[in-house]
Amino acid sequence: FEGIPHPYDRKKRMVIPAALKVLRLRPERRFCKLGDLSSAYGWKHQALVGKLEAARKVKSDAFFKKKSAAQKALKEATKSAKVSAEDAKILEAAGF
Repeated sequence: FEGIPHPYDRKKRMVIPAALKVLRLRPERRFCKLGDLSSAYGWKHQALVGKLEAARKVKSDAFFKKKSAAQKALKEATKSAKVSAEDAKILEAAGF
């Protein structure tokens, strides 16, 4: 079993500020990464996980670019949309 379990691998990842290493550890404390420690003691899959992580980052970057382009197009479309006077009156009455 490697990686993120099934229901969570498709969820949005978030940063929890209270759990950041920079905020939790005092400057003089030593630390290590679990993957580095494991590979030092015989774990043989660090290269594979690194390759999969690089592929995930490429896919994530492509998704982000596509999403931001769609948001920009939507923003421009809403800005350039024309609303008739009677429709504007109805929207104003509805609270928009």
